[in-house]
Amino acid sequence: MRKSHLTMIVMLSLLCQEAFCQKVPTGNPKDFKVKTCLHSVSYAGVWRGQARLTVDEFLTKAKRLGFDGVMLVAKRPHVSPLDYDAAARKALRRKIESLGLELVCLAGYTDFTAGVDKPGIPNVEIQACYVGEVAKLARDLGTDMVRIFTGYQRPDVPFDKQYAMVVQGLKLAGQRAAEYGVTLAVQNHHDIAVHHDMMYWLLKEVNLPNVKAAFDAWSPTLEGLNSDEIRAAILKMKPFIVHTTAADYVRLSQYRYEHTLTNYLQRDALIRAVPIGQGIIDYATFFNTLKEIGYQGYIAYEMCEVLDGGGDIENLDRTAKKFLEYVKKFRRKR
Repeated sequence: MRKSHLTMIVMLSLLCQEAFCQKVPTGNPKDFKVKTCLHSVSYAGVWRGQARLTVDEFLTKAKRLGFDGVMLVAKRPHVSPLDYDAAARKALRRKIESLGLELVCLAGYTDFTAGVDKPGIPNVEIQACYVGEVAKLARDLGTDMVRIFTGYQRPDVPFDKQYAMVVQGLKLAGQRAAEYGVTLAVQNHHDIAVHHDMMYWLLKEVNLPNVKAAFDAWSPTLEGLNSDEIRAAILKMKPFIVHTTAADYVRLSQYRYEHTLTNYLQRDALIRAVPIGQGIIDYATFFNTLKEIGYQGYIAYEMCEVLDGGGDIENLDRTAKKFLEYVKKFRRKR
């Protein structure tokens, strides 16, 4: 790498560090604010029976429901970089601003271990380029954050080889995002570093000031962590948390009939979405711990599974409103 290019990256990283330090939790509970954000995946028609809105329809919906901001899917059918030229970006930004909404972040979709079995294809570089394009789109639309993922673990491939690909991908993507003044919020979603201990290690190893964490409660719950362990996880991840997305779920038991035993054998539980506060996740502990550390970001909400009551517009709206009612209890009393 040329010295001038390396110097530029270092300078950009320092600028990012100054620009985004205010988003890291302060440690003062008085700094916590309940700022709500609706994820457009909730109305993207992804899940069985789920209604699909256009981007403009979704923005109007988020405003009417009473959300402070939005999180937009950075792929089709919503805001793909492929579909938004300079004029379309200006028009979308004007639409968001005219509604008085905050564009909190763009939701990027990455899997840095994809193609691990095909080393001739530079998949890590390809995905880093995608993140760079999403970061540029984010800047043009008026936000300074892009949510991304790590990688799914592939069988029959050494773990360290896959982990190294994630590190390389996050570094390359972080450097590209820095050119546009954008922070990458890594969600604890994919297999690699889904547990908070490994996520903490990973982010320290990447060691870029604009690569932080979008830390959620549902993955730790499905990993088997109890409320005390989830609180401890938040306290550990405090230096990195800049975003979080909430959703609640129930486990539905499954069994398979084995005729040779004249009996049912238990299978892995099926997960389905329910309104927040009605599922298995202890959001009281999660949100109160975010308050404890002085979390500065938004609380995004998503309906990202087959939903109790169905996926029609009316049920989606009712469920989103229940989230807004639920989080009111965590607002700081004056």
